[in-house]
Amino acid sequence: MFIIREAMAKNTKETSERTFYQHFRFFILPVVFFCFYIFIYLLNPYDPFWNVYFEQNIYTLLTEWLGVMVVCFLITESSLLIARWLDRHIPWIESPLLRFVCQFFLQIIIAGAVINLLLYIDHLVYPRCDTSSQSDKTSSWQVGLVSIIISTLISAIYTADFFLRKWKMSMLETSALELKAYDLNQVAMQAELQSLKAQLDPHFMFNNFSTLSSLIAENPESALLFLDNLSKVYRYMIINLSRDIISLKDEIKFINSYIYLIKIRVSDNLQINIDIPENYEIKGVPPITLQLLIENAIKHNVASRSRPLHINICINAEGWLEVSNNLQLVNFHIPSTRVGLKNIISRYRLLSDACPQIIENENTFIVKLPLLEITE
Repeated sequence: MFIIREAMAKNTKETSERTFYQHFRFFILPVVFFCFYIFIYLLNPYDPFWNVYFEQNIYTLLTEWLGVMVVCFLITESSLLIARWLDRHIPWIESPLLRFVCQFFLQIIIAGAVINLLLYIDHLVYPRCDTSSQSDKTSSWQVGLVSIIISTLISAIYTADFFLRKWKMSMLETSALELKAYDLNQVAMQAELQSLKAQLDPHFMFNNFSTLSSLIAENPESALLFLDNLSKVYRYMIINLSRDIISLKDEIKFINSYIYLIKIRVSDNLQINIDIPENYEIKGVPPITLQLLIENAIKHNVASRSRPLHINICINAEGWLEVSNNLQLVNFHIPSTRVGLKNIISRYRLLSDACPQIIENENTFIVKLPLLEITE
C-alpha cells in the first residue's frame, strides 16, 4: 500500500510539472519575443536600422518576426531543457555553486549556437556580399549578449519558481507534520485520560465492598438494599465513565444517589449541602469528580455525632464549582492510593487550560473546579 501511495504521489508530481511547463512556455515565449527587441534597442537605440525598420514591406517584417520567434523558442526550450537536466543531475539544494557555474556556461554555449542560427537566418533574409563589416560584427555581439541575457532571465524565472514550489511544499509538509504531531498528542492524551479514568473503578468499589462486607455480617437486609443501590450507582458510572466530560446536572443526580451509600457508611455524621443554580447545570465536569472529592473529605476527616463533617457544593462568585468541608483531620496516618485529587487535577490538565485550585486553612478545605463547555 505504501509503494502504491508513493507511485501515485510521483505520478501526480510529474503531471503537475508537465502542466507547469506547458503554461510556462505559453507565458514566457511572447515575453521573450518582446524582450529580445527591447534589449536589442536598449543596447544601441541610435542604430540607423531602427529609423527604417517599419518602412520595410510586410513580407520582410513577417519573415524576420518568424525567424526571431523561432530563435526565442529555441532560447526558451534550451534554457528549460538545461534547467530540467541539471535538476536531475546537479540539484540546487545539494550543489548550488556547481549548479550555477554549469548552468551559466551551458547557457553561453547555447546562446552561441543561437547566434549562429540567427546570423544564418539574417543572411537568408538580407543577402550581403560583405558580412564582416564592423556594423555586422557589432550586431552579432549585441544579439549574442541579448541571447545570454534572455537565457539567464528564463533560467532565473524557472529557478525562482522552483524554489517557490519547494518552499510551498516544505510549508505543506511542515503543516502536515504539525497536524500529525497534534493528532499523536491527542491520541496520547486520550490514552492517558482513559488510564486515569480506569483508576476510578477500583477506588470506588474498594470502599463500598468494604462497607457491604460489614453489612452482610451485621444486617443482611440492609446489605441487600445497599447492594441494590450500589448496582444502580455502578451502572450509572459504567455509562458515564467512558465520557470525558459530563453535565453538572447529571453529576449531581449521581451524587444524590451516591449519598445513600455514604449515609449507610457514616450515618448522620455527614451533612452534604448542594446548591447549584439551574443555569449552571448545563456546564460540564469530568465524570465522578464530586464523588472523589466527597470520598477524599470523608477519608481524611473525623465524621462523628459530636463532630459532624459538613460538605458544601455550590457555585462561587467566580462562576466555578466549589466543594468545601470543615477541616477536622484524623489523628492517625491513612495510607493513600493517590487517586483522588491527583486524578482530578490530571484529568483537568488534559481537558482544559484551567486548573483546579486547592485552598486549605486552619478550619476549611476548599477545592475550586472550573466548569467546562460540553461539545457534542
